[in-house]
Amino acid sequence: MWTKSYSIVTKEVTKEQMWKLISDVNNWHTWDKGIEFAKMGGNFEKGNKILLRPKGGPNVNIEILETIENKRFFDVSKMLFAKIYDDHIYEETENGLQITGIITVKGLLSFFWVKMVAQKLADSLPADIEEQIKAASKL
Repeated sequence: MWTKSYSIVTKEVTKEQMWKLISDVNNWHTWDKGIEFAKMGGNFEKGNKILLRPKGGPNVNIEILETIENKRFFDVSKMLFAKIYDDHIYEETENGLQITGIITVKGLLSFFWVKMVAQKLADSLPADIEEQIKAASKL
C-alpha cells in the first residue's frame, strides 16, 4: 500500500462552499484545469459513478464509496490489479477549515499505478486544493 496526503487550513471558504463545489461533479472542469470533463447522473452519493477524462488521458471510471455532507467525499478508481482511493476531508478547526486530500493505492500492481498516475495526483494536491478554495470562495 502507498499513501500520500496534503492538508491546509484556510479561512477563505466554509465547508458548505467546498461541498457545493465538490458535489457539483458535472462542473469540475470549470475549476480543475487537469480534466476535460467529469460526468455524473443522479445524486452525489455512495454507489454512484463518475466518468472523468484527464487532459490527454483515457476515461476513468470512479465509484463514490462514501459521502458525508460538508465533511467527506471518498472514491475509488479500479485499475488493472490495483485500486486508487481518493479521500477529501473537510474539518472545522479553531483556525479555519482544514482541507485534507489523501491518495492511496492498493493492489498487486500498485507500484506501477503509483508511477503512472498516483504520484502525479499526490504532487498536484497542493495546487488542486488551492484552485478548489479559489473556486469555492466565489460560491
